[in-house]
Amino acid sequence: MRITVLSGGVGGARFTRGLLALLRDRLPDGRGGSTAEVTVIANTGDDMWLHGVRVCPDLDTLMYTLGGAVHEDQGWGRREETSRVSTDLAAYGVGWDWFTLGDLDLATHLARTQWLREGRTLSEATALLSRRWGLAEQGVRLLPMADEPVETHVVVADPDGDPGSGAERTIHFEEWWVRHRAALPALRFVQVGLDSAQAAPGVLDAIAAADVVVVPPSNPVVSVSTILAVPGVRAALASTSAPVVGVSPIVGGAPVRGMAAQCLATIGVDATAEAVARFYGRRDDASRTGADAGVLDAWLVDTVDAEAAEKLAADGWRSAAAPTLMTDVPATARIAAEALALVGAMSGGARGRPLAVGRRCP
Repeated sequence: MRITVLSGGVGGARFTRGLLALLRDRLPDGRGGSTAEVTVIANTGDDMWLHGVRVCPDLDTLMYTLGGAVHEDQGWGRREETSRVSTDLAAYGVGWDWFTLGDLDLATHLARTQWLREGRTLSEATALLSRRWGLAEQGVRLLPMADEPVETHVVVADPDGDPGSGAERTIHFEEWWVRHRAALPALRFVQVGLDSAQAAPGVLDAIAAADVVVVPPSNPVVSVSTILAVPGVRAALASTSAPVVGVSPIVGGAPVRGMAAQCLATIGVDATAEAVARFYGRRDDASRTGADAGVLDAWLVDTVDAEAAEKLAADGWRSAAAPTLMTDVPATARIAAEALALVGAMSGGARGRPLAVGRRCP
């Protein structure tokens, strides 16, 4: 089985970890791993330069989580982290007090930056970093959505402008998200560099050759939609013979984590499981084409949103409700099982055979 995941940071990383646990249980290779192949295409719109190094938050969160080194309470960064370097930089008046790079985390950024400056691509640097965390041994290939720099910026009203002047200011997404906690009303999101970006090597092939494509409970606006906006990705999803299933990041009218509600409000989408499904759209909806083409075949919601699943089903969607809170790895494995079971009765993967994962959960 070949599974492709379109992932943001914490939510996508935790889902993928549960998916791998499920696959080890259902499709064991006899060596503690799985016979399945999982390709994770990561959002790089949160990337930025800081202290002269290239920081890739979502790629790093995926590596640390799948490699067993993540700070579980935070969901990002390294466990047993220290911040001596950042503390000393602050003493020099360098950097931002709202964004601290841990000492262990800094090693990752330094290695990545060295390889980039030597002329390697982000894909190549990511493959080198992933070796340290044993991703290949788990059957995982981690890919950035693009090798070219793409950064999500947020346009807000200029707080220093005259009231009513309509003056605007553009800030990096991380400043809006981390420093301001999304409290500054966002006027719009802009992906800087997207026009000159291409899908990284392997990205389109991973979608085309998949048996199933999964959209995990990541931020639908600034994570998944940024991946979808990379030239060729949405078209690849439209043409793949694999079913595409999504898991709602909204439970009971609120995001499970983070400030996704503010992102959805900016683009005029309600923070509900049903509204996010309709935002993504169905692949068989002929009224949506081109950059607006739907991307889903099926949508899994939490049990508290069972009514949303019923409404979607009445409108032609393949939708179901199940517990979707990723409280631990076994619970997340059960969520992954429900998502795969939701498309298991469809025509099957790229080779037209039934998917080999059912509802038995670890």
